[in-house]
Amino acid sequence: MSQQTIMRAPRRLIAGFTLIAVMVALAVVSIGMLGLASLYTQALGASRTTQYRSQAVNLISDISDRIRGNRLGGPAYALAAGDNNCDLSGGATCTPPQMAADDLFNWGAQVNVLLPGGTWNVARAATTPPTYTITLNWDEVGQGTMTETTVIQVPTF
Repeated sequence: MSQQTIMRAPRRLIAGFTLIAVMVALAVVSIGMLGLASLYTQALGASRTTQYRSQAVNLISDISDRIRGNRLGGPAYALAAGDNNCDLSGGATCTPPQMAADDLFNWGAQVNVLLPGGTWNVARAATTPPTYTITLNWDEVGQGTMTETTVIQVPTF
């Protein structure tokens, strides 16, 4: 009988341990889930920032190609934008400076659609070859204003 008494005593001591083990496991899992939720939120923010920066790089590449394609209108890219209806498919005839103003107008409209709070600037330095500094700014949630700047040189004819 003494052998049965010894075996029964430890069972009574272990009975409350299971509840404590479950509570500790639940606390550990809860902390892990909170950590995963935090990582998920940071990943979403980084993904949004990456998307906007990619859009900015693509937009700068677009206006850079427009400047290279219209070398005769080069100085006009540093002036005001204007809707001159220089759509090549419509058969409109525009001078190179008018085409430059139209390029800036259409490109600026894309900036406003693709980047939140998007602003832009194209500056031209009369160097040889001419140097253009293209700057895009946009609002990033939680980070303020973001900027992407590119400098290109376009050889003249």
